[in-house]
Amino acid sequence: MIHVHDLYKQFENFEAVKGIELHIKKGSIYGLLGSNGAGKTSLLKTIAGIYKPNAGQVLIEDKAIFENIEMKQRVIFLADQLYFFPNTTIKQAARFHSDIYTNWNNERFSRLQEIFNIDINKKVHRLSKGMQRQVAFWLALSTMPDILILDEPFDGLDAVMRQKIKNMLIQDVAERELTILISSHNLREVEDLCDSVGIMHNGKLMIEKDLDDLKSDIHKIQVAFKTGVPDDFLSNYNVLYKEERGSVKLFIVRGKEDSIEHHVHSYSPAIFDLLPLTLEEIFIYEMRDVGYAIENIVV
Repeated sequence: MIHVHDLYKQFENFEAVKGIELHIKKGSIYGLLGSNGAGKTSLLKTIAGIYKPNAGQVLIEDKAIFENIEMKQRVIFLADQLYFFPNTTIKQAARFHSDIYTNWNNERFSRLQEIFNIDINKKVHRLSKGMQRQVAFWLALSTMPDILILDEPFDGLDAVMRQKIKNMLIQDVAERELTILISSHNLREVEDLCDSVGIMHNGKLMIEKDLDDLKSDIHKIQVAFKTGVPDDFLSNYNVLYKEERGSVKLFIVRGKEDSIEHHVHSYSPAIFDLLPLTLEEIFIYEMRDVGYAIENIVV
């Protein structure tokens, strides 16, 4: 549904997005991860049609998004830093959205009021940060978008409200084939929600994979030998990280589980464990592989 081809976005002399290729299927949830300053927000705003590409294309159903009023009716972008018109009430904000978006659903807006339980006559700027975030989701979901682009969307929400909103998003994906592109530093939430992920660093997309495939391609090995680690152990594998913990050696290795397991057993280890990694661990080791590592700090 969304195809980003050879995309470049530059601000004066700073190149924020460098030749990105991105593919997002209809009715999927795509997680965009990356280091601070990687270019994630610039990419999201370009996909949403807020920024004009310097080169390359952003196509939604084979149509360019920038200055495409008809396509923008179907796309909602929720920014990290929310903005509402000064002194606007929720009711006034809803009226504004209903005038702008042709698919606005007033019945759904009324139903969601029961979930968010906020007085529609309240002025948005007087609400807490978390309640403003709830209002943003309330308005966005009432427009019935086909594509929802979220930049750090759960910031300020308590645990109960985060779960309620995630349930609503998943329900819309299942029932309406809503397509969601989400960028978040909370990798646990991305792991819970997403079908596929892309990892950015320095304006480039390092990895783009289905989440299950990504997790099946990288493993944590804990191993010990009676006579020490053989010289050629794991020499044919891409080892992202290794560490000694007494007699036990820890390796983070790329490869398929069956292949790794068969290979390690062929060396008859005294101890061997093959452990799954969380998305957060995968992110840390992938970042280490491109030089963005956690250094040992003595305080």
